[in-house]
This record gives sequence, C-alpha cells and structure tokens, in this order.
Amino acid sequence: MHTRTTARRATTTVGAVAALAALVATGAVVAPAAAAPAASAAEPFLAPYYTALDLTGDKQVTKADLDVLTDHLGATPASAGWSTVAAADSDTDGVITVKDVVALSQRMIYDDGPFELVEASALDMQAAMNAGVTTSVKITQEYIDRIASLDRTVVAGASRPLNAIIAHGDGAALAAAAQADATRAAEGMTSPLLGIPIAVKDNYDTVDMPTTGGCACWTANQTTTDATMVKGLRASGAVIVAKASLDEFAYGFESQFTAGFPVDPETGKQVAVKVASPLNPAFSAGGSSGGTGAAIAANLAGIGFGTDTGGSIRIPSSYNSLVGIRPTVGLTSRDGIIPLALSQDTGGPIARSVTDAAIALDAVTGVDPADPITSEQTGKVPVSYTAALDPKALKGKRIGFVTTMFGNNVTVNRLWADAKQALVAAGAEVVELSDGGAVVSPILAEGSGSTNEFKHDLNTYIANHLAPQVESRSLTSIITGGRFVLERQSIYQGRDAVTDATYQSWAGPTGSHTTKIATFNAALTDLLNGQQLDALVYPSGSPYGTVGNNMRLSPNTGMPAITVPMGQATAADGTTTGANVNLEFLGRDYDESGIIGLAYAFEQATHARATAPLYGPLK
Repeated sequence: MHTRTTARRATTTVGAVAALAALVATGAVVAPAAAAPAASAAEPFLAPYYTALDLTGDKQVTKADLDVLTDHLGATPASAGWSTVAAADSDTDGVITVKDVVALSQRMIYDDGPFELVEASALDMQAAMNAGVTTSVKITQEYIDRIASLDRTVVAGASRPLNAIIAHGDGAALAAAAQADATRAAEGMTSPLLGIPIAVKDNYDTVDMPTTGGCACWTANQTTTDATMVKGLRASGAVIVAKASLDEFAYGFESQFTAGFPVDPETGKQVAVKVASPLNPAFSAGGSSGGTGAAIAANLAGIGFGTDTGGSIRIPSSYNSLVGIRPTVGLTSRDGIIPLALSQDTGGPIARSVTDAAIALDAVTGVDPADPITSEQTGKVPVSYTAALDPKALKGKRIGFVTTMFGNNVTVNRLWADAKQALVAAGAEVVELSDGGAVVSPILAEGSGSTNEFKHDLNTYIANHLAPQVESRSLTSIITGGRFVLERQSIYQGRDAVTDATYQSWAGPTGSHTTKIATFNAALTDLLNGQQLDALVYPSGSPYGTVGNNMRLSPNTGMPAITVPMGQATAADGTTTGANVNLEFLGRDYDESGIIGLAYAFEQATHARATAPLYGPLK
C-alpha cells in the first residue's frame, strides 16, 4: 500500500539512517512514541503492509516493535531469539541492522510532518493524530468549518452551491471527537476509524441529528436510536459529523430534496433544491446518495455512507470520481434506514480511495436480528477487508466483460480501452463474453422495486422507527401536507395507490421480483463459474450520465459491486470535458474481499481519480 503518509515517512526515515546509526552506537535508539494498541492478535484491522512486520502480536507496528528489533541489533540466525525478529530482516541478509530498523519504522502509522485535511485519507489522519500533530477534535472542527464555508455558498468559479449537507452535528460531533482523543491517549489507535469524521446519508437514523429522508415533511424525525450501521461506526470510534443530502426518499438520480428549506412565502409552495457535483457544479452530483458523493469529493467529511437500491451509491461515486461499495444484500443491516425497496436496498461506503472504503466497510458488517437477511453472512465475512488490499491482486485473475454493457459513448469507450490495457498490464486476463449478453440482458431488463415496494416498506419504518412527534405518518398524509418535492406528486400518488396484493405479487415470498432475483443470481453465478471468472467489469456511467441499465446488474442479483474511477473526458471526446467515469467490478455473493482487491490493484495501477479544485483548503 502506498499512501501520502507512507511515502513522506519513507523519505524522512531513509534520510535518517546515519542519525539512527549514531544513536544505536550509544544504545539510545529513539523511535516515535505510540500508545499500546488495544487490538488482539485475532483481530487485525490494518492492511498487510502495516501488519506484516509486526513482532509483538498486536497486528500493527508500534514503538514496541521497534524496541524489540533494536534490542536485537546485530542478531543472526545463530543468535538466541532470532525467531522473534526474523520476520523483520527486511533485506534478508541474515543480520538485523539499522537498515531493518528503518524498514520497520516505515510500517508505523505515525507521521509528525505537516498535516493538510484536504484529500487526507483515514490513515493520513490516524498517522497525524498518533503523532500528536492534530486531534480528532481539530479535524472534526475543520470539517464543520468547511461545511459552513463551502456547502451553501457559491464559491468562486462555481455556478451554484453544493447543497451536500442537511445537518451537521457540532456539539455532539465534537464531544464524540473528544472521546476518541481520550481513547487514543489511554489505549492507542484502537481502530482505523477512531476519531475519523463520517457523513451518513440522511436516511440513516442518528440519535444526535434528525433523519429526514430529504423531505421537509420529516424534519421533526429525531429518533431515539441509531441505525445498526451507525452503531457499528460509533463502536469503531468514528465521529458522525453530518447528515448528507439525498434525492428525496432516495427516489432518483438527481438528488433533489426539500429538508431544511421553507415554503416560499410568495407562492405558498415548498422550496426544493438540488445537489451539485464538486468537480463541475453546473452538473448533478448524481443520486440518490448525491449529498454523500458531493461531501466526500469536496472534503466536507473523511468518509461517507450512502444506500443503493438501483445505483444510488455507484452513480454519485462515478459522477464525483470516488470509490463506492454496494455490498451483497445481507452484509449490512438496513434496520434504522428509511427504505426504498428492501428487495434491493443495501448500505455501503463512498470514499476517496479503495483503502478508505475497505476500512469503513469493516465497521458495518454483522448479523442483526432486526434484519433477518443478515443471517446469511454467517461464516462468510473476513476479519478485515483491508487484508485484500494487494497491489498485485489482479495478477492471474480472469476478468469478464459483455460488450453491450459499454454502449457507444466516446469517453466511455476510450477509457475502457485504456482500462483494459491497465488490467492486462497488471497481470489479468480480460475475457470478452460472447454469450454473456444472453445472461445479462434479462437481468438489466427487470425493473426496480421502488414503485411496488416503497409504500409497504415505508410503513414498516414508520411503525418501528418514526419519531412520535412527526405528523405525516403515511404516504397519504405526506402528499396532503405538501412539504415534499411537488413536481413528484403524481409519482407519490402512484406509489400510494399500490395495494398490498400488488406488493405481495411482486416482492412477497413467491413474488415475481423475488423469484427473478434468485434466478438471476444463480444464472450470473453460473456464468462466473463456467468461465472461471473472478469478476465482471462494466462502466458505472458515462460523463454525468448512465450507460443503459448497467446499474441494475447488482441490485437485481443481490451480488456485490465496487466502483472505482477510470478517468475523465477530454475536449477531444466531444462529451463533457473533465467529467469522470468509473469502472465497476461485480463478484459473487459475499466476495467483497475479492472485488476490493481487484479494484485496489486497478486503482494503484491507474491513479485515475480526479479531485475538486474549486473546493481546496480554506483560506
């Protein structure tokens, strides 16, 4: 793994070999101070690069490991205790030298150099916090300041505000950050998310901020419990800094919402706004998790979480040049999340890197009796998804693609040609599936459950989670109240008219959609197995658009997908210059590790992500 933290630390430590040698001669080798970790040997929580040279059994490299190694300087295989330090003989020359000490120090998540919040990864933040350069309280306050300065402002060079955030936590977030700092001081870095500020889509219940679903009709929905996934994040020490905006009730791709906005006094009608892409604010951030995508691209939070029913994590990830994971349906609990269609709904991370996404996913898996489908994950979840972060993961893998899933967009096809070359150069075999269309086409033709399931599933949320002070307690009363995106009235009325019989025939135990998802899953799994494929790849979108019904492949099978940037449009393409396009990897049920590894290797081979220059450091 190569991060800004690792690269900068390597430069400083290699340059300090002479100084280390002088200190060794006096018996006073000085290493960065780091508190003892809390993780046990059975619970690694860091990528292999940061654990491979561990000597003390805590699955990370700390001052304690450096102490062990320096106590054995000069040791050889003939020395007593060689087995204790043999793993740290990095140059394999059969003797422990200062060079090995330096190599070990490079594996520490510790960096006392300058810290810049913009584009900082979770490990950058951990390194700076471990070194005492900054704290979670300071980082959290910086994100709150960025939200206040950038989110509802038309910044220089932009045509409209981002509107990425519905609410931010302020006091509660800073209190959580202070607790994370106290934990670090007492126990060390107990988790890669310790003290990291997270923005969650505003359909996740949170005890410290209302959960609106993006609708002005539910601004009073202050729940008394967190969504199960939010509980997981808090248990890992993460700080919930903000609730990200979304397409109202997660309906569509443009992220239009009303929460936090008034009735227009002149017209008497509810005001609605849209979320803008930080890469080009003239365009949509995508949806329905557009606020999360915009917030992470503009560095308004460290990592984000969205939900995906028919593309709602992957589309904003593609529009905003981010990494998004749509997990297997059953890996993350939906309890405490306002639903759209539970046959397809799943929650997952949106991040600036595959590493951050993997770190975040670790915190939110687990069996939850309140969401029975999560029982299917038993025995299928690794200790940590970060173990898959191998830059050589593509070597020897077979990657399949179906030509019809790439369409005829000039930018998409140019970037795919480059991506295919990158995959091959990384050691993968890229296989065109001439008969794959026969399997894929009916899956993509199957519609979404968002119409037939919404009313039924929303009523379940209302019964189990909606705060008692909320007056609009049915789809009918929401429509009557007029506090929603008014241009969608006919859509809401159509959903309200869906009968229980229609729901059951679609999403019941023997419903047509239920049956097809199982059939499609089996057919696509058979295709992967028959062709001995490790994943299918296809574009998650086109420049600020989609490619056919590609986004339905994962929801209509329940299989996991990860999307990662593969490049941007150029002026010569004649599309939308600078617009980002992502490549999506789809794998077998619960093989998140497999596709995370492939996506990470692709990311490291291409470094194709675009940043948002209009939203740089605050002045």
